[in-house]
Amino acid sequence: MAETSRKYSPHILEAIRRRAAELYLRRGGIEGHDQENWYQAEAEIIRETGTRSARRAVVINVEGVVYTGEYEEDTADGYTPGEWKPGDPVPIRLAGDKLYLRRRNGSELQTTVVKRIG
Repeated sequence: MAETSRKYSPHILEAIRRRAAELYLRRGGIEGHDQENWYQAEAEIIRETGTRSARRAVVINVEGVVYTGEYEEDTADGYTPGEWKPGDPVPIRLAGDKLYLRRRNGSELQTTVVKRIG
């Protein structure tokens, strides 16, 4: 698999991989065109799905200061939006531009603070 400059969900990566394999076969299985096949497949799948690099974020109020923290889905350790409901107490810690939210299972969701109001 060629490296991509953007991060995609496992579902999108699998679709790109399948499309690159189709391109390989369509071109007669000629070796040496892996990157070309991958980049063409990536462009086609992204165009078809309208996928843009998703920005995933949580918004949390800490003593009157509202933080927006973005996180990467692939490092979120199974976190799903809605895990916390409005008003739920969420233990947090701040370290520079990082905001860590303690999850019920004991792990932390690491985010990067992109906005602070208050």
